[in-house]
Amino acid sequence: MKNTFGNNVSVTLFGESHGAAIGAVVDGLPAGIPVSEDFICHQLSLRRPIGKISTPRREADKFHILSGVYNGYTTGTSIAIVIENTNTHSSDYSDMRSIARPGHADYTAYCKYKGYEDYRGGGHFSGRITAALVAAGAVILSALKNKGITIGTHIKSVHGVCDRSFGNIEEDILALADKEFAVLDESVEEQMKDEITKAADQGDSVGGVLESAICGLTAGVGEPWFDTLEGCLSHILFSVPAIKGVEFGAGFDISNMYGSEANDCLCFDGEKVITKTNNNGGINGGITNGMPVVFRCAVKPTPTIFKEQETVDFKTNENTVISPRGRHDPCIVHRARVVVDSVAAIAVCDMLAAKFGSDWLA
Repeated sequence: MKNTFGNNVSVTLFGESHGAAIGAVVDGLPAGIPVSEDFICHQLSLRRPIGKISTPRREADKFHILSGVYNGYTTGTSIAIVIENTNTHSSDYSDMRSIARPGHADYTAYCKYKGYEDYRGGGHFSGRITAALVAAGAVILSALKNKGITIGTHIKSVHGVCDRSFGNIEEDILALADKEFAVLDESVEEQMKDEITKAADQGDSVGGVLESAICGLTAGVGEPWFDTLEGCLSHILFSVPAIKGVEFGAGFDISNMYGSEANDCLCFDGEKVITKTNNNGGINGGITNGMPVVFRCAVKPTPTIFKEQETVDFKTNENTVISPRGRHDPCIVHRARVVVDSVAAIAVCDMLAAKFGSDWLA
């Protein structure tokens, strides 16, 4: 099992949904980066469930930094962060050991780990583990912000209800920073929440789309072919549970354009080269061109729903029907937003360290 992402700055995940704790180890950050525990708390709060549109499972997300930070600054050694699990209902899964929940990794995990995996609440495959990503990402987001690089994500759509797209991206990122439900057009917030509530009332779930932007990246970051910026971002984005699609710039819509429409014409803005449009999402040839990097993630509906579904018992080799129990989100789009910010920061930080050296981040 490979639980590490990154070559120059890396993050390793550990823990299970119903184990004693989850956590992350961040390696490769230089000494002297400020670390704010208040900011880590804030980022974790953006991931927590809210009201009827989220799971009833409420975790305090109390974290401990075991190493790598002293007197509020990184020491240059591995940063180990542990988050306790305190609100588990493992009995909800006791009679479902060999019943595969549709849309989950129950069956594939059993095939890979031959029955030795911790299956409770999805175990190591659970979205619970993303709390550790958010904690690690908070440290890295702070380091990037100190270098003038900001990242923000908004809920582009939920079950057909759409937010506006980014306008003034830097201002929009700033406006999103403290929003519990991250939309740019506040008039659509209640409509989105109504869609989620309706699904919950029916024992069902809905998905949506997240749109993200990265500002402040200099031109020239990324590698051709196998370590393109799109490739490295997509790699870590697809590691987030429930993300089933990633597109950059105009995305799939670019396939319906003429070349004259799709090409981003260049010009000078003072001494800086910019593009008049951003259909390629700030990336050409896998390398940043200095414009904001814009991408979208498709988030599937939460797979656990309170409806009967056909499945199998993979120990008795019989077909069966499952009626899941437990505590689950009718939609995870609003909670996944901060996870996307966090993993994007991890990928970008690793690529910047490759180009400039990790000491550049200090």
